[in-house]
Amino acid sequence: MINVLVTGSKGQLGVAMQNIARNYSNYTCYFTGKKELNIVNSEAVAAFIATNNIKVIVNCAAYTAVDKAEDEQDLATEINYLAVENLARISKQFKIKLIHISTDYVFDGTSKRPYLETADTNPTNNYGKSKLKGEKALLKINPENSVIVRTSWLYSLHGTNFVNTMLRLFKSNKTVKVVSDQIGSPTNATDLANLIFTILPKIKNKKVELYHYSNMGSCSWFQFAQEIANLTNSSCIVEPILSKDFNSKVKRPKYSLLNTDKIQQTFNVEILSWQDSLKKCLNKIK
Repeated sequence: MINVLVTGSKGQLGVAMQNIARNYSNYTCYFTGKKELNIVNSEAVAAFIATNNIKVIVNCAAYTAVDKAEDEQDLATEINYLAVENLARISKQFKIKLIHISTDYVFDGTSKRPYLETADTNPTNNYGKSKLKGEKALLKINPENSVIVRTSWLYSLHGTNFVNTMLRLFKSNKTVKVVSDQIGSPTNATDLANLIFTILPKIKNKKVELYHYSNMGSCSWFQFAQEIANLTNSSCIVEPILSKDFNSKVKRPKYSLLNTDKIQQTFNVEILSWQDSLKKCLNKIK
């Protein structure tokens, strides 16, 4: 049995990993939230790892409130940067694997083709900047057998995300306006959780490796909302609006599609289309 520490257990990815952990019987998972383990506290994390003989850390902990990150910069920095730096140092000290989850928002969205792992980063908001700082800290410390997985538009039936927001709005509104000029790919948290468990035993690298993972295909938030409405037989009408007409103080990337060729080829994994994966997720409601 391999002991795995999963941080951010209350978030949508952490919950998704808890829901499927029983399918991976060769791992014993320790799921912690901020109440159980303060991942910025190096002594606390080191003691937890030593006591529980942890061999792998999966860092699902993140500050993901994009708008609020503009006002709560210190908190976003603490969770998305300082905690990652701490986990990287401890992973190196204890010689354990570290899988860290990052975001498409490290890019500025000016590309015309799906972003490769080698593409230049240039975040346009504080959330993206704090996540990039975390990436850079991990790359600099460079613990062996560690990876960064960037993902995009993560959703599940748990927590605050686009799918749950739309399901709530559809119930109380006849029409909903959704941005139509931001392009990316929705990612089902359960698919990402399965991916993490699948690649865990295959990770063997001297330097930190970067990978991109999202469901296949692309869409706008408007098209995403339309598909949610169709699959749930909602009578709510989804109307397109432009980013400039949407009330937000945060600049988001107009195009943040991720190229997933590297992770598919390295670990021989197949990835569902975003439409099929969304259907699978929403079927759980029924």
